[in-house]
Amino acid sequence: MTGKNLLTDVLGVTVGHATDSLLASGVTAILFDVPAVASIAVLGGAPGGRDTHMLEPEATIEAVDAIVLSGGSAFGLDAAGGVQAMLREAGRGLLMRSGVRIPIVSQAIIFDLANGGDKNWGIFSPYRTLGYEAARAAAPGEFALGSVGAGTGATTAAVKGGLGSASAMTRAGHTVASLAVVNAIGTPLIGDGPWFWAAPFEQDKEFSGRGWPSPMPEDALVPRIKGGPGTATTIGIVVTDAILTKAQAKRLAIMAHDGFARAVLPAHAPMDGDTMFAAATGKRRLENPITELTELGHAATLTMARAIARGVYEAKSLAVPGAQVSWREKFG
Repeated sequence: MTGKNLLTDVLGVTVGHATDSLLASGVTAILFDVPAVASIAVLGGAPGGRDTHMLEPEATIEAVDAIVLSGGSAFGLDAAGGVQAMLREAGRGLLMRSGVRIPIVSQAIIFDLANGGDKNWGIFSPYRTLGYEAARAAAPGEFALGSVGAGTGATTAAVKGGLGSASAMTRAGHTVASLAVVNAIGTPLIGDGPWFWAAPFEQDKEFSGRGWPSPMPEDALVPRIKGGPGTATTIGIVVTDAILTKAQAKRLAIMAHDGFARAVLPAHAPMDGDTMFAAATGKRRLENPITELTELGHAATLTMARAIARGVYEAKSLAVPGAQVSWREKFG
């Protein structure tokens, strides 16, 4: 753990939320002071995203101005337009020969349309406005966790999901930080108890300090899968201050998915949309690229697992009839 144990421990990164309690959904915007080299790895069977293919290493665009995480399923993809509007207003974006600037913004969404919130928004969804508000709210330093922003309406197979974050420093001195929105089809908990699968990686009792049960419950490995219509999804981002190529960022995103698998069981399922962004702010070079990239990936794995558990631990139940109970309400 380093700094405030948040994504903003990486200098040059700001985070903002827009939360609509009546809608039971929201948007989280991650902005970079200077465009950051970025890539993506999608391992879920039912993903949803906007301008994600351009992040593949073979594509031309090298860097992004922002990454957006949102509720709303396909409707939530409007949020990136709101973030773009705010960035264009601020004079940000790729300068074209015509003089027009195009802010480069990628996005992933979760399915939260069946959580009891009021989704009768009329002709146009509210997500473009929420995206604009989230981008306007983006700031360095502390930001809220749990049932806020893109984590507002998140659920899991066991307890209320949410938005979490965690950070670490590698032996070479690179900062690595993760942010996750936990809306998994699986469960972050062992059996029916309060123990997190991510417990071995916990720092300073950041999600209750209970460790693993001993002995393990007999039914610990029985699949617990979220029921109901639609899809699930855990989405997230890992950011480092290292100088990386897009190919190296891609590897970082792939390794960060190991954090999903260590914190949620099952993960990467057919109806999950599990998507991971990776970004590098380019402040510190890799002296030994293979070794240090491996350690960056290791830190990405652990911080992502911790971020997922923190998101669930900090979540609060929605104020709607029949809302899924939160970890704190259930285990206190």
